[in-house]
Amino acid sequence: MTGASGMVGTALTKVLQGRQLAVVPLVRQTRGGSATEIAWDPMAGKIDSSRLEGVDAVVHLAGENIASGRWNAARKQRIRDSRVFGTQLLCETLAKLKAKPRVLVSASATGFYGDRRDAILGEEAGPGQGFLSDVCCEWEQATVAAEKAGIRVVHLRIGVVLSTKGGALKKMLTPFRLGVGGRIGSGGQYWSWISLDDLVGAIVHCLDHDDLSGPVNAVSPEPLTNREFTAVLAKALHRPGCMPMPAFAARLVLGEMADALLLASTRVAPLKLRESGYQFHHATLAQALAELLK
Repeated sequence: MTGASGMVGTALTKVLQGRQLAVVPLVRQTRGGSATEIAWDPMAGKIDSSRLEGVDAVVHLAGENIASGRWNAARKQRIRDSRVFGTQLLCETLAKLKAKPRVLVSASATGFYGDRRDAILGEEAGPGQGFLSDVCCEWEQATVAAEKAGIRVVHLRIGVVLSTKGGALKKMLTPFRLGVGGRIGSGGQYWSWISLDDLVGAIVHCLDHDDLSGPVNAVSPEPLTNREFTAVLAKALHRPGCMPMPAFAARLVLGEMADALLLASTRVAPLKLRESGYQFHHATLAQALAELLK
């Protein structure tokens, strides 16, 4: 597993180990030749390929945090390169193994679809326009070596992940608890979200189901407009939620990132997950928040 120390990787590791599965992280710095870690340096093109022989499945979650700071040319390049170069290295290495894994679940994002207003987007929908869409396209295309080698590859297009441990929800909780939260911009833009529990569940589901390959939307069945999302959050916190942030203010604070992450409208449907029998733990935002905030 790459990205095993992150919020998603940590939760996923716990679930997989609970199923008596051995999870071996790929890390940049191993602890003295640890037998439980595999060394790799994607930007330097280095990976300990011998340690990957005979691995049953690979989960690839690594990539520069897209919301860790205001975007500039250098940060955008790191966001792109960390995904594309790492995925290429991993997949080209897996393709050359004698004992190849049966499946690779590789992270992607709903940013693939771009700003699409209120169009309902299943996995068959094409890419949108803009930086995130371009990155997602290159990210997914970087798995071609693994696919050609006969490895089943899933591109998990992940929406806004909800957890109190990190991500968007954690950042929203303080202003909403203080009564200064509210919609962003017009509030009409769709946010496609998924609880951390369901994202982990979706990854395990993709590992287990041989009929799943290609793009798989990892989002809840209830995409909401920002106005609806913030209203449900305010209600769950017993706060008014009536302090909107105008679009110009979001752009002033975050620049280009505001348009891509907060103001873009992406209404994504988890068609493949539902058709393959995945049962959501949190199908609605109210259910997710009731669990997360208790």
